[in-house]
Amino acid sequence: MSFTAKDVKELREKTGAGMMDCKKALSENNGDLEAAIDFLRAKGLAAAAKKATRIAAEGMIGSVVEGNVGVIVEVNCETDFVAKNDDFKKFVTDIANFLITSNAADIEALKTEKMGAKTVAETIQELTLKIGEKIDIRRFEKRTLSNDGKIGSYVHGGKIGVLVELSAENTEATKKPEFQELVNDICLHTAAAAPKFLSAGDIDENFKKREAEVYEAQLKEQGKDEKMIPNIIKGKLNKLASEVCLLEQKFVKDPDLSISKLIENVSKTIGTTITLKGFNKLDLGEGIEKKEDNLADEVAKLTQG
Repeated sequence: MSFTAKDVKELREKTGAGMMDCKKALSENNGDLEAAIDFLRAKGLAAAAKKATRIAAEGMIGSVVEGNVGVIVEVNCETDFVAKNDDFKKFVTDIANFLITSNAADIEALKTEKMGAKTVAETIQELTLKIGEKIDIRRFEKRTLSNDGKIGSYVHGGKIGVLVELSAENTEATKKPEFQELVNDICLHTAAAAPKFLSAGDIDENFKKREAEVYEAQLKEQGKDEKMIPNIIKGKLNKLASEVCLLEQKFVKDPDLSISKLIENVSKTIGTTITLKGFNKLDLGEGIEKKEDNLADEVAKLTQG
């Protein structure tokens, strides 16, 4: 069966593969478009697998809030250039929307779910082939509103993603502009101030222990009296809450207010009790060891016989 330039164009549009690859696929499958697609997919899966060992530390964080559910998701690629690619950005938006109704508890479960005609894993593999870089979903956070209130979200430049959940005793009060502004302000603050815990009571004991050990070493280095060190450490740990706990932090727009005081003030203004139930925050590439390229070494390798 013969094929035309129109067939090649259609195959390219459906697969994102190169012109010569499309011609070869059609030639080896007697012009059968569906068989050619499968042929390229088979090759594409192999190509995607080869990229699996690459480091994907760039990418984008997407966010969606729909009704009582909010999602933030981190999708990684290898270069900042690809992070600006329209196909990549569309995939981030699509997967964020998909997560709203997904039942997946983790990434592995998510990849097995069908998103349209294909599984999420198959969609990732095809996008990897089309773009030419390793693409992967690294992690996601999802919140479902537990009481009357609102889930707010904020994404800063695709690099920082935040969800916050606030509840209120009076449903009508949540419709007031002051409440809406409070949700937005706490989202912005969370992105800027990088809290690790909600309140002092939530601070992980291992975190406290690690900080205390650092303080102790510092104080001994400074020659402080051994008998005074435990009390000094206690004071430092008490101050730690104002640095790492969202409710205790100073509001970035008004350092004279803590976040808890800001919430209290708005509660009085709109006549209901507002509670900050929790937050989630993702920083793009956090914890991923990026590969540092050495141009001189690369050039030297290329020039060696």
